[in-house]
Amino acid sequence: MKITGYKLYQVPPRWLFLKLETDEGLVGWGEPVIEGRAATVAAAVRELMEYLIGKDPLPIEDHWTVLYRGGFYRGGPILMSALAGIDQALWDIKGKFFNAPIYQLLGGKARDTMRVYSWIGGDRPAEVGLAAKNMVDKGFTAVKMNATAEMSYVDSYVKIDEAVARIAAVREAGGPALGIGVDFHGRVHKPMAKMLAKELEPFRPMFIEEPVLAENNEALRDIARSTSIPIATGERMFSRWDFKKLLIDGYADIIQPDLSHAGGITECKKIISMAEAFDVAAAPHCPLGPIALAACLQVDATCHNAFIQEQSLGIHYNQSNDLLDYLTDATVFEYHQGFANIPDGPGLGIEINEAYVQQRAEEGHNWKNPIWRNPDGSLAEW
Repeated sequence: MKITGYKLYQVPPRWLFLKLETDEGLVGWGEPVIEGRAATVAAAVRELMEYLIGKDPLPIEDHWTVLYRGGFYRGGPILMSALAGIDQALWDIKGKFFNAPIYQLLGGKARDTMRVYSWIGGDRPAEVGLAAKNMVDKGFTAVKMNATAEMSYVDSYVKIDEAVARIAAVREAGGPALGIGVDFHGRVHKPMAKMLAKELEPFRPMFIEEPVLAENNEALRDIARSTSIPIATGERMFSRWDFKKLLIDGYADIIQPDLSHAGGITECKKIISMAEAFDVAAAPHCPLGPIALAACLQVDATCHNAFIQEQSLGIHYNQSNDLLDYLTDATVFEYHQGFANIPDGPGLGIEINEAYVQQRAEEGHNWKNPIWRNPDGSLAEW
């Protein structure tokens, strides 16, 4: 079997799909994307695919190694996202070749279903209490929300009070059992992050996410010393080498590699397993499309320390299209009481509606994250 070609589809709301084709008629799907840089990742996919055309798709470990180590310059969000989507598609082909879900090829399931959480609020969170109640009524047992809007290095206590009030509203509406992930989104700098984490403790969040940017991970030491809330990070880290120091330093309790950013199924399985040796949990990042979610669930199924999965159904970014729109069978994930089924069909276990993908790709997208500024005109982290 040989890889004969590929197609890239840039589809709304902000995704990039990759289809790999073979001479035996088997195809594989992947989702290589960095939000806001889809066209750049597509260019990197095209460069990497020059190596794969004409190759047998089955020796995935060797292909991954060549695509990563074969370039003198390696790593980073663009190359690792391109590699991630190619890797997902290769695994999809391999599962279909052996007529087995990917989790079977990774050693089999360690669980039957996977707990998931739903987003509430938006970039500037508001009305989150009612939104939390709605999600509980739909059966979700966990939600995630942004903690704040823009925030300066040292900002007003009013913003701290406003954030606390929102989390308090979610706790009151959702009850004591609701898991609440609070995403600082890297937009809160170290001085304010310490204060905010301390103020949130009475509401017992499930975790605080990216209390500082990944490039400032050394600050997690002081934040961890100031709070008992579990600290999650990792969506802007792209390989096991990026995660190595984080795990050795010991200040993160939960890692969040993204299977469309951090080298795909091959690499994220290794990252999550590496974290298990440090007694660190995993909650893979995935505010993306159905291919990315299917890849996450295949890996989650095999990892003992994966405890919850992000998914994008109803997220505030999904205006023109939502998570399930591109599937021929939208029931494949089937959320029940806050848990998702692990697709058990061959490969990723999903079937892409390619005709609809082609239709939406004609419109495409040029999604970019907003540019925020502080009152003094300086750039604020989004």
